[in-house]
Amino acid sequence: MPRRPRLTGAATAALALGLVAAAPAPGSEPPVGDARVVARFDPAAGQRPENIAPAPDGSADLTFAFARTVARVAPDGTRTTRATLPAVTGAATPLVRGAVVTGIARAHDGTLYVNYATGTRATGIWRISPGGAPAQIAGLPPDGFPNGLALDGRRGVLYAADSVHGTVWRVPVSGGPATAWAHRTELRPARAGAFGANGLKVHRGAVWVSNTDRGTLLRVPVREDGSAGTPETRARGLDGIDDFTFPGAGRTVLAALNGSNQVVLVGRDGGHTVVLTAADGLAGPTSVAVRGRTVYVPSAAYRVQRDPNLLLARLRYHFGRL
Repeated sequence: MPRRPRLTGAATAALALGLVAAAPAPGSEPPVGDARVVARFDPAAGQRPENIAPAPDGSADLTFAFARTVARVAPDGTRTTRATLPAVTGAATPLVRGAVVTGIARAHDGTLYVNYATGTRATGIWRISPGGAPAQIAGLPPDGFPNGLALDGRRGVLYAADSVHGTVWRVPVSGGPATAWAHRTELRPARAGAFGANGLKVHRGAVWVSNTDRGTLLRVPVREDGSAGTPETRARGLDGIDDFTFPGAGRTVLAALNGSNQVVLVGRDGGHTVVLTAADGLAGPTSVAVRGRTVYVPSAAYRVQRDPNLLLARLRYHFGRL
């Protein structure tokens, strides 16, 4: 958010245990630990890591918002530039003014999709094919702010959250006109000039969206015909929530709270527990990703104005389908 994931009785029991979201016993280790900062970035060069897509080799692709770049960061902190979005003359992006690269999604073949917010016709979703140059595949309203982005490979569509218009846009993965898939009060900011719909994930038949200004986490069911169902508020009181992820197959969520400089674990009942703080190295976390047992947290330092970084931690518990 720029600022100016036939049996015997014994086998059945074992399976049931494997499907339960594990909860730490009293006195046991916290669910996330072993945090360490593996890379630090230069804010003067626009290197504010906004969103993240882990790669199969353990590295991660990051959008550097104001540098208009996508960089790959290896687990040892080594980084290379994957792509640079074209400069825009007269950028007038709502909320931030300058041109910014925001959400990122990764396809199985390594193709990357990113949101580019500029206040011009360049605003929209851009594709970065392996070894290729960025190409715009869909336009979005120049007076909006495309933020979180997710790929639904089964349906062959991309979803983008618009923080200004309180809208989730849907675009064919092959490119083409964008459709306002969901446009609801729950997705809009409560105040003028604030960020509404922000982070976005596709998970178990629904599109999940965070609303930064309202501090809420929403679940929007995808109906059989592909249309949007009625939004359900799954959690409240998440101050400055940005993007988030699912650490397992269930409804447990790891969320970045930019406003309070925390990463929290949100349970299926909507309650949340702090699992990472500034003491672990956070500096305004913007998103969270999980691959295997590795937790990735980029911090853009928009508020604290120092030490944007990438933090890695370890997920100590398994979270199943509940």
